[in-house]
Amino acid sequence: MKIDILTLFPNMFDSLNHSIIGKAKENKIVDINTVDFRKFADNKHNQVDDYPFGGGQGMVLKPEPIFNAVESLNKTDKTRIILLCPQGERFSQKKAEELSKEDHLVFICGHYEGYDERIREYLVTDEISIGDFILTGGELAAMTIIDSITRLIPDVLGKEESHKDDSFSTGLLEYPQYTRPQDFRGMKVPDILLSGHHENIRKYRIKEALRRTYNRRPDLLSDYELTDEEKIFLENIKKESDKN
Repeated sequence: MKIDILTLFPNMFDSLNHSIIGKAKENKIVDINTVDFRKFADNKHNQVDDYPFGGGQGMVLKPEPIFNAVESLNKTDKTRIILLCPQGERFSQKKAEELSKEDHLVFICGHYEGYDERIREYLVTDEISIGDFILTGGELAAMTIIDSITRLIPDVLGKEESHKDDSFSTGLLEYPQYTRPQDFRGMKVPDILLSGHHENIRKYRIKEALRRTYNRRPDLLSDYELTDEEKIFLENIKKESDKN
């Protein structure tokens, strides 16, 4: 996958040179490039923003440097051009899975009060928000999305199964996980996980994933298609909750 990032602060993305994403770059699984779109301004002061027509607070990013920067890229008709914007679609695991299958992504990181509307209307293919809050710029949002997408690309995590049980990947929150020691300060690992009985462990994990989702994010269950086995587990969980 090739990822191009349009930003006024390329150095902010140095963090992508480390850990799992850094290794993916070294192994040429993903190619991540930053583009300083200030260099594409068409004025002698390299100004990328201006006052909004009609008046108002703050400054607005001009269309010229953004259009010029995107047009300088080696893109195709299938390239997804993503605007980081609080008005955009809420980012989700489902969206991450969708974007991880693409060959070329372009992220536009804004600053100031907003974007010239022509960028939104005539250039981008997607508008994405990471939540109902405002950041000083799109860089942190872009890094969050890139991290989420990159780990889903085959061979990045080493084992394809590594991310399949993640929270939200299955539609449920992930079941509780434990490791050594078995007894830490009197806090013990559930016996069933030490039993070696694979079928009972499977059922335990399904039920605990349902329990955690029911208790913490019940809204997820409205869009989740329960199996017959899961329906029974969920009914038992509700009864257990009522008793408590």
